[in-house]
Amino acid sequence: MREVRLKVDLVPKGTHGRKVVRPMRPRYITIHSTQNYTSGAERHSLALKRGALRSSKRRGGNRIGYLIWHFTVDEKKAIQHMPTSEQGEHADFGGPGNLYSIGIEMCEERGSNIGATVERTAKLTAVLMKHKGIPLKNVVPHYRWPRRGKTPANKNCPHFLLDNGKPGRKWRAFQRKINYYYKRLE
Repeated sequence: MREVRLKVDLVPKGTHGRKVVRPMRPRYITIHSTQNYTSGAERHSLALKRGALRSSKRRGGNRIGYLIWHFTVDEKKAIQHMPTSEQGEHADFGGPGNLYSIGIEMCEERGSNIGATVERTAKLTAVLMKHKGIPLKNVVPHYRWPRRGKTPANKNCPHFLLDNGKPGRKWRAFQRKINYYYKRLE
Protein backbone atom coordinates (compact mmCIF):
# COMPACT_ATOMS: atom_id res chain seq x y z
CA MET A 1 0.00 0.00 0.00
CA ARG A 2 2.96 2.34 0.54
CA GLU A 3 3.56 2.28 -3.21
CA VAL A 4 -0.07 3.25 -3.85
CA ARG A 5 0.28 6.33 -1.56
CA LEU A 6 -3.35 6.09 -0.44
CA LYS A 7 -4.98 9.08 1.21
CA VAL A 8 -8.39 8.56 2.81
CA ASP A 9 -10.54 11.67 2.28
CA LEU A 10 -14.14 10.47 2.54
CA VAL A 11 -17.15 12.43 1.38
CA PRO A 12 -19.03 12.94 4.66
CA LYS A 13 -21.86 10.46 5.24
CA GLY A 14 -25.26 12.06 4.62
CA THR A 15 -23.94 14.57 2.05
CA HIS A 16 -23.89 14.68 -1.75
CA GLY A 17 -22.81 11.31 -3.18
CA ARG A 18 -23.16 9.67 0.25
CA LYS A 19 -26.54 11.25 0.92
CA VAL A 20 -28.01 7.75 0.74
CA VAL A 21 -25.80 4.92 1.95
CA ARG A 22 -26.45 1.57 0.31
CA PRO A 23 -24.45 -1.40 1.60
CA MET A 24 -22.41 -3.41 -0.89
CA ARG A 25 -20.42 -6.60 -0.94
CA PRO A 26 -18.15 -5.95 -3.93
CA ARG A 27 -17.74 -8.60 -6.61
CA TYR A 28 -16.11 -6.42 -9.27
CA ILE A 29 -13.67 -3.57 -9.66
CA THR A 30 -14.56 -1.11 -12.42
CA ILE A 31 -11.78 0.98 -13.97
CA HIS A 32 -12.62 4.41 -15.39
CA SER A 33 -10.80 7.40 -16.84
CA THR A 34 -11.92 10.89 -15.84
CA GLN A 35 -11.62 12.46 -19.31
CA ASN A 36 -11.01 15.67 -17.36
CA TYR A 37 -7.71 17.11 -18.52
CA THR A 38 -7.51 19.93 -15.96
CA SER A 39 -7.75 18.08 -12.64
CA GLY A 40 -5.81 15.54 -10.61
CA ALA A 41 -6.96 13.41 -7.69
CA GLU A 42 -7.07 16.26 -5.14
CA ARG A 43 -9.39 18.41 -7.27
CA HIS A 44 -11.66 15.44 -7.99
CA SER A 45 -11.82 14.70 -4.27
CA LEU A 46 -12.77 18.30 -3.54
CA ALA A 47 -15.42 18.27 -6.29
CA LEU A 48 -17.00 15.12 -4.82
CA LYS A 49 -16.99 16.60 -1.30
CA ARG A 50 -18.60 19.83 -2.56
CA GLY A 51 -21.27 17.98 -4.55
CA ALA A 52 -20.06 19.54 -7.81
CA LEU A 53 -20.33 16.33 -9.84
CA ARG A 54 -24.02 15.99 -10.57
CA SER A 55 -26.02 13.62 -12.68
CA SER A 56 -29.68 13.89 -13.46
CA LYS A 57 -31.73 11.91 -10.99
CA ARG A 58 -34.21 9.89 -13.00
CA ARG A 59 -36.02 6.61 -13.15
CA GLY A 60 -33.65 3.98 -14.48
CA GLY A 61 -30.73 6.36 -14.01
CA ASN A 62 -28.75 7.93 -11.22
CA ARG A 63 -30.53 7.27 -7.93
CA ILE A 64 -29.22 10.24 -5.92
CA GLY A 65 -28.42 13.05 -8.39
CA TYR A 66 -24.66 12.95 -7.71
CA LEU A 67 -21.74 10.97 -9.06
CA ILE A 68 -19.49 9.17 -6.61
CA TRP A 69 -16.88 6.45 -6.83
CA HIS A 70 -14.50 4.85 -4.38
CA PHE A 71 -11.00 5.94 -5.49
CA THR A 72 -9.35 8.53 -7.72
CA VAL A 73 -5.78 7.87 -8.85
CA ASP A 74 -3.23 10.21 -10.39
CA GLU A 75 0.51 10.01 -10.99
CA LYS A 76 1.35 10.82 -7.35
CA LYS A 77 -1.37 9.31 -5.15
CA ALA A 78 -4.69 7.53 -4.77
CA ILE A 79 -7.54 9.09 -2.78
CA GLN A 80 -10.41 7.12 -1.27
CA HIS A 81 -13.80 8.91 -1.28
CA MET A 82 -16.11 6.30 0.21
CA PRO A 83 -15.89 2.93 1.94
CA THR A 84 -15.67 -0.10 -0.35
CA SER A 85 -18.65 -1.51 1.55
CA GLU A 86 -20.97 1.12 0.00
CA GLN A 87 -22.46 1.33 -3.51
CA GLY A 88 -21.30 4.17 -5.72
CA GLU A 89 -22.86 5.94 -8.69
CA HIS A 90 -20.18 5.54 -11.35
CA ALA A 91 -21.00 2.81 -13.85
CA ASP A 92 -24.45 1.84 -15.07
CA PHE A 93 -27.13 3.59 -13.05
CA GLY A 94 -29.03 0.88 -11.10
CA GLY A 95 -27.22 -2.10 -12.65
CA PRO A 96 -24.57 -4.48 -11.34
CA GLY A 97 -21.75 -2.03 -12.09
CA ASN A 98 -23.00 0.25 -9.32
CA LEU A 99 -24.60 -2.43 -7.15
CA TYR A 100 -21.54 -4.71 -6.88
CA SER A 101 -18.44 -2.86 -8.03
CA ILE A 102 -15.69 -0.72 -6.57
CA GLY A 103 -15.14 2.28 -8.85
CA ILE A 104 -11.62 3.56 -9.59
CA GLU A 105 -11.15 6.73 -11.68
CA MET A 106 -7.80 7.41 -13.34
CA CYS A 107 -6.90 11.08 -13.82
CA GLU A 108 -5.73 12.42 -17.16
CA GLU A 109 -4.52 15.88 -16.19
CA ARG A 110 -2.57 17.57 -19.00
CA GLY A 111 1.17 17.26 -18.49
CA SER A 112 0.85 14.39 -16.03
CA ASN A 113 2.51 11.02 -16.41
CA ILE A 114 -0.33 8.72 -17.48
CA GLY A 115 1.99 5.70 -17.28
CA ALA A 116 2.59 6.39 -13.56
CA THR A 117 -1.18 6.73 -13.05
CA VAL A 118 -1.79 3.37 -14.74
CA GLU A 119 0.93 1.71 -12.60
CA ARG A 120 -0.54 3.15 -9.38
CA THR A 121 -4.03 2.01 -10.46
CA ALA A 122 -2.75 -1.52 -11.15
CA LYS A 123 -1.17 -1.64 -7.68
CA LEU A 124 -4.33 -0.37 -5.97
CA THR A 125 -6.45 -2.84 -7.93
CA ALA A 126 -4.20 -5.75 -6.91
CA VAL A 127 -4.45 -4.78 -3.23
CA LEU A 128 -8.26 -4.50 -3.47
CA MET A 129 -8.49 -7.86 -5.25
CA LYS A 130 -6.48 -9.47 -2.46
CA HIS A 131 -8.37 -7.75 0.36
CA LYS A 132 -11.86 -8.35 -1.10
CA GLY A 133 -11.30 -11.75 -2.75
CA ILE A 134 -12.12 -10.41 -6.23
CA PRO A 135 -10.68 -12.45 -9.14
CA LEU A 136 -8.84 -10.77 -12.03
CA LYS A 137 -11.64 -11.72 -14.44
CA ASN A 138 -13.90 -9.41 -12.39
CA VAL A 139 -11.67 -6.38 -12.92
CA VAL A 140 -13.49 -4.70 -15.78
CA PRO A 141 -13.49 -1.48 -17.75
CA HIS A 142 -16.47 0.88 -17.45
CA TYR A 143 -17.23 -0.33 -20.99
CA ARG A 144 -18.41 -3.63 -19.45
CA TRP A 145 -21.59 -2.07 -17.99
CA PRO A 146 -24.25 -0.99 -20.53
CA ARG A 147 -26.05 2.21 -19.62
CA ARG A 148 -29.77 2.02 -20.39
CA GLY A 149 -31.04 4.91 -22.46
CA LYS A 150 -27.56 6.11 -23.53
CA THR A 151 -26.05 5.95 -27.00
CA PRO A 152 -23.75 4.18 -27.24
CA ALA A 153 -24.83 1.97 -24.35
CA ASN A 154 -21.24 0.85 -23.65
CA LYS A 155 -19.00 3.81 -22.89
CA ASN A 156 -15.49 4.05 -24.36
CA CYS A 157 -13.96 4.12 -20.89
CA PRO A 158 -11.18 4.04 -19.91
CA HIS A 159 -10.56 5.23 -23.46
CA PHE A 160 -6.75 5.00 -23.33
CA LEU A 161 -6.88 1.33 -22.25
CA LEU A 162 -9.36 0.27 -24.94
CA ASP A 163 -8.75 -0.53 -28.61
CA ASN A 164 -11.23 1.19 -30.93
CA GLY A 165 -13.60 1.67 -27.98
CA LYS A 166 -13.54 -1.97 -26.83
CA PRO A 167 -11.38 -4.13 -24.56
CA GLY A 168 -8.52 -5.66 -26.52
CA ARG A 169 -4.73 -5.74 -26.51
CA LYS A 170 -4.30 -2.64 -24.27
CA TRP A 171 -6.82 -3.92 -21.71
CA ARG A 172 -5.14 -7.34 -21.59
CA ALA A 173 -1.75 -5.64 -21.01
CA PHE A 174 -3.29 -3.71 -18.11
CA GLN A 175 -4.68 -6.95 -16.66
CA ARG A 176 -1.21 -8.55 -16.88
CA LYS A 177 0.19 -5.57 -14.96
CA ILE A 178 -2.46 -6.01 -12.24
CA ASN A 179 -1.72 -9.73 -12.07
CA TYR A 180 2.00 -9.02 -11.69
CA TYR A 181 1.34 -6.82 -8.63
CA TYR A 182 -1.20 -9.29 -7.28
CA LYS A 183 1.36 -12.10 -7.37
CA ARG A 184 3.85 -9.88 -5.54
CA LEU A 185 1.33 -9.70 -2.65
CA GLU A 186 1.18 -13.48 -2.23
